Amino acid sequence: MRKIIQSMSVSLEGYFEGPNREIDWHLIDDELHTHLNEKLRPMSGFLDGRRTYENMVAYWPTADRNPAISGPTAEFAAIWRDKPKTVFSRTLERAEWNTTIKREVVVDEITALKEKPGGDLALGGADLAETFRRHDLIDEYHVYVHPVLIGRGRPLFGDSDAQKQLKLIDTETFSNGVILLRYQA
Repeated sequence: MRKIIQSMSVSLEGYFEGPNREIDWHLIDDELHTHLNEKLRPMSGFLDGRRTYENMVAYWPTADRNPAISGPTAEFAAIWRDKPKTVFSRTLERAEWNTTIKREVVVDEITALKEKPGGDLALGGADLAETFRRHDLIDEYHVYVHPVLIGRGRPLFGDSDAQKQLKLIDTETFSNGVILLRYQA
């Protein structure tokens, strides 16, 4: 059975973006990008919210044509571009780059998707992740903690009435100070 894996970078305070949606504080160097490529390459696809999809499509489809970017960054562009993507949005009119639009998260459809053969699925977008979390559809949380305090921002997890115990299954430290915490739901 495939797993749905939420992977997100956060500041030490637990913010995934600054107060104006900035993520320029992310410390993604070649080592971390290589790691991310290795994790994403075998996956079957991306499940994204509208904002995440729009951010990705604004840069990644042609990023590998830029001679100034590093090898691992160019490699990610090809991985992203070639993978099937599902964007969940009530407002997005059209999508490109091997993308299907879904208007709602239907639990039975997601459960059926998880039961199909293939690699795991990468979940992106905080609002979408909240919906998946509320329906207990996330199998693993990969939290990349960056050694930076940004002061203010949007926390990775919103308020919830439900408590969920997670199991730490792995940690990894990168030379830039980022620490990966992998939790099983």
